[in-house]
Amino acid sequence: MPMTSQTQSTDYSIQTRLLISVSILLFVFLGLTGVVLDRAFRNSIEAGAADRLQVQVYVLLGSAEEEGGEFYFLEGLREPRFTQLNSGLYGFISSNTFGELWRSESARTLSLADSDVLQQTTGVGQSLFSKTLNSEQEELFVVSYGILWEDGVSEYSFTVMETSTPYYSEISNFRTSLWTWLGGVAVLLLMIQLFLMRWGLSPLHQMAADLKRIESGDHGQLQGAYPKELRGVTDNLNLLIKSERKQQARYRTTLGDLAHSLKTPLAVIAGVMQQLTATADSVDANTSKQLVSVDEQLARMNQIVTYQLQRAVQTSDSSALARRVNVATVIGKILEALRKVYGEKAMQCTQDMDEKAVFLGDERDLLEIMGNVLDNAFKYGKSRISVSVQQWGLQPGELKIKVTDDGPGIPLDKQEFVLQRGARADTLVQGQGIGLAVMTDIVTSYGGEISINNLVDGGACIEMVFKIPQRV
Repeated sequence: MPMTSQTQSTDYSIQTRLLISVSILLFVFLGLTGVVLDRAFRNSIEAGAADRLQVQVYVLLGSAEEEGGEFYFLEGLREPRFTQLNSGLYGFISSNTFGELWRSESARTLSLADSDVLQQTTGVGQSLFSKTLNSEQEELFVVSYGILWEDGVSEYSFTVMETSTPYYSEISNFRTSLWTWLGGVAVLLLMIQLFLMRWGLSPLHQMAADLKRIESGDHGQLQGAYPKELRGVTDNLNLLIKSERKQQARYRTTLGDLAHSLKTPLAVIAGVMQQLTATADSVDANTSKQLVSVDEQLARMNQIVTYQLQRAVQTSDSSALARRVNVATVIGKILEALRKVYGEKAMQCTQDMDEKAVFLGDERDLLEIMGNVLDNAFKYGKSRISVSVQQWGLQPGELKIKVTDDGPGIPLDKQEFVLQRGARADTLVQGQGIGLAVMTDIVTSYGGEISINNLVDGGACIEMVFKIPQRV
């Protein structure tokens, strides 16, 4: 089951998508709510103004007296603003026939932008609410009320005007308060919404964290209790992971058995060939030459079988389902074994290893890599080798392994070839890079890089860098 690290993407997360969607819906809803409330309050203010002006019309009507077509008031008006110049409340009495007949003291200096407002037709007993402007472009609320006078013939219109500034000031204050509260509610709802989304999506975050731990080798399967909506997914993932690991183990076992099955007859043939070669003096020259040729081909077959089987068993996409392998421990085991194998050389080994450095992968792959490198170092080194292991970052990050020896080094014309991934084994002769070619394939499968250099004072330097992908 290939499992890759999370890559950079322009797509938003589910939480971000939901947050954006619900935020748009929330702002549209609150915005429309604010517009509706603002319009309703404005209409209620204007309706209230019309009602108050209608009351003032009744005040004028109740105190007015008429004689000879002229109006006068025996008693003072109950509303003192009618008698105060430019008080903002103005009263008029007019008729369609004679025009304006009376205006209050407060309206003595009032000039209207449209004087026809006093001539608008109003049915008897009907009230008309409108708006007009004075000469200074200030808006006025207007209520006109039509009456039929006591003589049963004369029709008059009582009109009251009031400046709209106090009303609009009240509307402005309400609007400021309204949008402030709606804004505060929006922020509060967004915070609650974000909290609820985090809580609701927390199982997905938990599953992502568990998958990350599986990829880094901390856990072997998804753990913890998941909601029933995700339980089917997690159970199937655990089953798939378990099946994949069993399949990998089965592949390795089968190929290992195949390697042993092939190597046994080859070993028998090799033994027979050694006996025939030992008695080559008793046969003719042509037969002796053929035996040598068969022996060479047999050696190449051994190399080809070893190379191809080692390539087959190496882990595919080794960073997935990885385990944490302590590098210093593995190298220590290899060095201990090689000191016994090459005991007569009394090699001096200098170690500079980070004891906490880890390799994310299969321990057998690391054994194969370091076994090849260190075996070559012991084999071709004269008296000393050096091993360095470094790792950066609190989490498993860049892992660098360097091995040097004081041997003859690797010829420049063969350095690139022996590290070439996928090089044909049948183009290689005995002792010229089979192990390094296999090692290169394994290192590359882990996304690593390998380089070969010759030291100035003699010897080879092989450096491997594994850049472990950081999963988010």
